[in-house]
Amino acid sequence: MLSYDELTSPERELWDAFPEGGRVDLAAGAAQDVPVAEGGRWGPERTVRAAVIVALLQGANTAQPGGIASLRLAGARISGHLDLAGAQIAHAFRLTDCWFEEGVDLSGASTRSIGLVGCRVPGVEAGLIRVEGRFDLRRSRVVKGPASPFHRRLTALSLINAHVSGAVNLSAAEITAPGEWAVSAGGLVAEGGVYCLDGFVAHGEVRLMGAQLPGGLHMRGALLESPGPRGVLLALDNAVASTLDFSDGFTANGTVRLRGARISGDLTFDGAVLNGPADGRGPALAAPLMHAVDFDLTLARPPSGMVDLRGAQVSYLHDSDRSWPEVVELDGFVYGSVKAGGAGEAGGRRDSVARRVGWLRRSPGYNPQPYEQLAGWYRKAGHDDDARRVLLAKHRHRRRTLPLAARVWGHLLDVTVGYGYRPWLAGVWLLALTLVGTLAFGTHSPQPVKPDEGAPFQPLVYTLDLLIPIGGLGQRTAWYWTQGGLQWLAYLLIAFGWVLTTAVIAGVTRTLQKS
Repeated sequence: MLSYDELTSPERELWDAFPEGGRVDLAAGAAQDVPVAEGGRWGPERTVRAAVIVALLQGANTAQPGGIASLRLAGARISGHLDLAGAQIAHAFRLTDCWFEEGVDLSGASTRSIGLVGCRVPGVEAGLIRVEGRFDLRRSRVVKGPASPFHRRLTALSLINAHVSGAVNLSAAEITAPGEWAVSAGGLVAEGGVYCLDGFVAHGEVRLMGAQLPGGLHMRGALLESPGPRGVLLALDNAVASTLDFSDGFTANGTVRLRGARISGDLTFDGAVLNGPADGRGPALAAPLMHAVDFDLTLARPPSGMVDLRGAQVSYLHDSDRSWPEVVELDGFVYGSVKAGGAGEAGGRRDSVARRVGWLRRSPGYNPQPYEQLAGWYRKAGHDDDARRVLLAKHRHRRRTLPLAARVWGHLLDVTVGYGYRPWLAGVWLLALTLVGTLAFGTHSPQPVKPDEGAPFQPLVYTLDLLIPIGGLGQRTAWYWTQGGLQWLAYLLIAFGWVLTTAVIAGVTRTLQKS
């Protein structure tokens, strides 16, 4: 137990101010203006032992009647290990612009609001902490290193399974654990949300897997870099949040992973930069099975890595020409509405359909669902013609995966009736063949099968009789040709008639089945 006589002058000042919550600023009378980053140069006049802070927070100097005890210290060098693991802390404490020799251990503690603002700390361990208020690390520099007694752990800031009734504020903070975990907060419950604004920087992976964030995650303008071996910078697997805001210059030089995340409101990357891993082996955005209401992917520039949206579901999708990389996984991606922005939309709806089909073609391999999803959206919007164009593109894409014979038949269906989505093509073919036959057969006179019997020869009716495979008009069986070229033309028209009829039946049947 510390005695008052053992305390140094700055420690006594803090001890005396504690019962009434007075603020002690050791930088106020400093002879030199040495920044916090160089706080190791601060002398005894600015040094407070961690044991003194622990003793005060554990009730060593009780509050005076009418006073509200709290610890408020600024501009101090904290020597020793600030160990409050498992402590029941009844007082709020706030350390501002302090330099810590060793890391801070708050694991399993229960406390009111905590503030380490503008501090330099070699690691913060706060797993399983319970905070009835805010957890504030604004402007702080948290660096994983050997100065921390738990430096062998992979993380610089740990909030695993922590519960914070207010907000977790990391705005303007810089958290460094290159190649490892800058922030490990799996299972975190932050009722007031997590704020990483005003130039927040993380060198290492930020892990929020399974986090419960009713107040959302706000990372506008944040920078994430130096991913671990897997290339993941931000992991929000199975997290539940009201909103995820990665806008206004948010930059990730590695993978952002939202696998199975549930967002009840907005998920926005408006103006963000998703670079993906430097080796190009991982996705820039991996969000399979993600659910969101409003998904805004209007990026500042196209991602340099793949985007994976397999099995994701959103109510509203916003994108632009800058949203999509060369490879996009879209199998099972479901959206209720899609809206594009940017100059690319000026070409009109048909140009938009062409771009949408090009978007679907970026998905590797052939999967029918993305085409049917897009066609369904056009149909729901009342654009049936555009829906048919999408479905026609689906069949053309599928044709590439078929054996040679099936591809030949597919080309025939495409040219003749557009796989049933353009049945008018058959009419064009019939009209053209009828014209060719009428003109060719009109230049010569055929021989009657039975002289002086039957109707007179009529080139138009004869041509139609050849093209119609079912029934007959009495011309084809009543006349024959002695000229070999016209006889072969008759055979070709019969063959074309059967092909067109079969194609029409196959195409229309397929369309009716899909409907």
